[in-house]
Amino acid sequence: MIRFAAAFVGALSLAVPAHATIDITEVVSPGGITAWLVENHEIPFTALEIRFAGGASLDAPGKRGAINLMTGLLEEGAGPLDAQGFAEAAESLAAEFRFDVGDDLLSISARMLSENRDAAVALLRSALIEPNFDEVALERVRGQVISIIDADSRDPDAIVSDTFARLAWGDHPYGSSLNGTLESVAGLTREDMFAARARVMTRDHIRVAAVGDITPEALGALLDTLLGELPENGAPMPPRAELGLTGGISVVDYASPQSVVLFGQIGLPITDPDYFAAYLIDHILGDGLGSRLMTAVRAERGLTYGISSFLAPRDLSETWQGYFASANEKVAEALAVTQAEWARMAAEGASDEELAAAKTYLTGAYPLRFDGNGRIASILVGMQHQGLPRDYITTRNARVEAVTADDIRRVAARLLDADALRFVVVGQPVGLPQ
Repeated sequence: MIRFAAAFVGALSLAVPAHATIDITEVVSPGGITAWLVENHEIPFTALEIRFAGGASLDAPGKRGAINLMTGLLEEGAGPLDAQGFAEAAESLAAEFRFDVGDDLLSISARMLSENRDAAVALLRSALIEPNFDEVALERVRGQVISIIDADSRDPDAIVSDTFARLAWGDHPYGSSLNGTLESVAGLTREDMFAARARVMTRDHIRVAAVGDITPEALGALLDTLLGELPENGAPMPPRAELGLTGGISVVDYASPQSVVLFGQIGLPITDPDYFAAYLIDHILGDGLGSRLMTAVRAERGLTYGISSFLAPRDLSETWQGYFASANEKVAEALAVTQAEWARMAAEGASDEELAAAKTYLTGAYPLRFDGNGRIASILVGMQHQGLPRDYITTRNARVEAVTADDIRRVAARLLDADALRFVVVGQPVGLPQ
């Protein structure tokens, strides 16, 4: 999405140093909207993060892509302002607004100077409460989305992701691109934009966090001004997405000298008691240059430039995935080595040395995430959405340290299943069934 900002606003986003204590206050506005706040009055600047649960998964039946298209139009004019007028107004206030959407969340990020806060909030309110969705802007943004869909149809990374999603989740919203299809996007109307907004941008879906130069009282008033006029209730959340993956290989023919590979199996939610053990397992197995997969597939055999694995917990389903690209004649071997390393971790767990190194890295890197007001606000709103407690930031590293080698062996044996891995290969691999 388009972003608006004066250059110095970006510099102000580094207002909270990484080593600062994160003291979170829960604020409830007079109108009943809840937010988490970290006050920091050293610099006259505030970052605001708003999330609407459900995101693009709340598309109405037959309207796939509507919420994505609607999100792209939020910055294209509101109230008396057209797209250019909205952009100029934001720039004049040195305010930054960003609108984005994923399968689980519609996200709004705002950065504003204290001296312009009331005017910036009024401008953002107009985008949320009084969007124009005018036909000129609709056709322009529709064209942009159609161009993305067309480009994705020829992009092997997009093809492998879309194919994996269809195999994993079928007819669930997770099983299709939030962009929609050429046909579904072409059929969307201005009325569909208002209907899409009413499905997701509602008070029952809101999560909010703020960091910076604002008091609890001022934040409470801001929340009611900005969000108080939204509808109370939106569309119900979709059901759980049953994972349909089975072990095996799926090949999508694509003319290229190399193949891209996305693979995965069932994962676990971040609230699972074994999540931190799985997190450490994943780091040892496939996260970083020193991981087992990088060592076995790249360093020892030269089968790829890079390979990674990652836990992918979503609101309605959880997977454990990995990705690599390899020359067509090397893909079969790379796949076999990957599967063998997956099985070895399941059978053996990790060494004490591997576990100690993973803990050192993950606990040391964690404070570096808190490198600015905006990043902190984003983390806080994510914690709310995931149902994590306010003390999670201070207890997280202790949870990592508490994982034992026995936990690693037990959880690896419980979760990792090399035979259940589904490999989706886009290319013309040699030695794999076409």
